[in-house]
Amino acid sequence: MDYKELKNLSEKEWQKILGETREKLRDLKFKVASNQIKNIRELREAKKTIARVLFLLKSLPR
Repeated sequence: MDYKELKNLSEKEWQKILGETREKLRDLKFKVASNQIKNIRELREAKKTIARVLFLLKSLPR
């Protein structure tokens, strides 16, 4: 998910996406470790999505 798509969502949706992506990242790490998956690009994309969501959450006015 790119920054423009994420920017238009609400804070609750960001929290939901963050949780889902962290779960997906954990599963992908296990699959890579056990050689079940060869495409590491998904792993990279999951990390980038997590970073984007965390950036948006930290940039919220308090």
